[in-house]
Amino acid sequence: MIELTHFIDGKHVKGTSGRFADVFNPATGEVQAKVPLASKAELDAAVASAAAAQPKWAATNPQRRARVMMAAVGLINRDMDKLAEALSREHGKTFADAKGDVQRGLEVIEFCIGAPHLLKGDFTDSAGRGIDMYSMRQALGVVAGITPFNFPAMIPLWKMGPALVCGNAFILKPSERDPSVPLMLAEIFQEAGLPDGILQVVNGDKESVDAILDNETVQAIGFVGSTPIASYIYSRGCANGKRVQCFGGAKNHMIIMPDADLDQAADALIGAGFGAAGERCMAISVAVPVGEETADKLIEKLIPRIEALKVGPYTAGDDVDYGPVVTAAAKANIEALVETGIAQGATLAVDGRGFSLQGYEDGFFVGPHLFDHVTPDMDIYKKEIFGPVLCTVRAASYEEALGLAMDHEYGNGTAIFTRDGDTARDFAHRINIGMVGINVPIPVPLAYHTFGGWKKSGFGDLNQHGTDSFKFYTRTKTVTSRWPSGLKEGGEFNFKAFD
Repeated sequence: MIELTHFIDGKHVKGTSGRFADVFNPATGEVQAKVPLASKAELDAAVASAAAAQPKWAATNPQRRARVMMAAVGLINRDMDKLAEALSREHGKTFADAKGDVQRGLEVIEFCIGAPHLLKGDFTDSAGRGIDMYSMRQALGVVAGITPFNFPAMIPLWKMGPALVCGNAFILKPSERDPSVPLMLAEIFQEAGLPDGILQVVNGDKESVDAILDNETVQAIGFVGSTPIASYIYSRGCANGKRVQCFGGAKNHMIIMPDADLDQAADALIGAGFGAAGERCMAISVAVPVGEETADKLIEKLIPRIEALKVGPYTAGDDVDYGPVVTAAAKANIEALVETGIAQGATLAVDGRGFSLQGYEDGFFVGPHLFDHVTPDMDIYKKEIFGPVLCTVRAASYEEALGLAMDHEYGNGTAIFTRDGDTARDFAHRINIGMVGINVPIPVPLAYHTFGGWKKSGFGDLNQHGTDSFKFYTRTKTVTSRWPSGLKEGGEFNFKAFD
């Protein structure tokens, strides 16, 4: 049995709490490793060590910090296959999808190489007589990231890259379900030249999370996960005076207009709805065809495509479409929601129940499901299923379809498929959702833009990556400077405008 570690002060450190969590191979259902769950004392010690190392790192000029990012890019590319294989083994993603997970995180590290420019402040010459005014962006100190199981490479990289290059020390609490890749990334950044103690990986559960929330040294927290936990972390973190950004659940709608290319739309729905077994916060889980004719034709095209999906372990070849879900509990939750959908009157057009894979009967595989005639009062519409289940809600008009997406409590991502520019423009302007795709099913912005949802999908004022991340991980200091010349003047005791 492999016993994983924490990564503290530049080296692997065994846990001392005596508590462990099992790390499964989702394809077989077997326990392949155990990961230590840190105590509050272990977390606090890691934070204290990071706080001691951080001032010297913050004093390192931004160009040198950016060179660490540059070196890390090369090393991540070097180890791409190794990282992807470890990710697939613990999460269950196909190998190609796992490489995409790493790649989208890598792109943020590439963006961070531009830190010297992004950290520049503003300067005003002669704001008053003999007075100059300038601002500078300075590191917060010790910051933390609490990241989810579904993107064990991408989201830790989204968090740690901007935080580190801004001059902070970073405490990463990754998911205990697939912790190996975050530990490997810590090794890579150490090899790239990051000083000891600046990146600490502390594995754990709620005890570690609460220790982060309550530790007075931790200045900011970034979180991605479910909405209930996002709300908890945001409220408790803010109550403790921390800067907090939390990204929660999603129920992403894709509207299919009557003029859309239905083959293109169907193909997009397959990839966006069933890729990574639906375990994506940007997955399309609700298809909204406009008009009965559009709906009938779309369902007709979807059924054979969904029935042809190949489900299997990442080791089964490049033609596997998706793998298992992450745990037995996740599988049971998906299956229970499917039964709820049937009981509440939805039509199960593709029935993936009872799916079993020879040789992998104990794996956490879930067959693909397609529901038709779903209504907004059903649990499968209201709740985030986070599995390979696509729901179809038929709308009579564009306005009704728009209203469905706008009225849902989640507001992470959405898409519309249409050939009409006016409809697309109206949709983009009116929709109250953070990320919008026009004939693009999964509108995840590139690294130099910013990622974030609205409504109950996002808590906090600033988003992930892009320029928002540099604002989140720094604070602005504004200096008003005067170097008097000529005769020394006496003190002034009144507050007056500059002249």
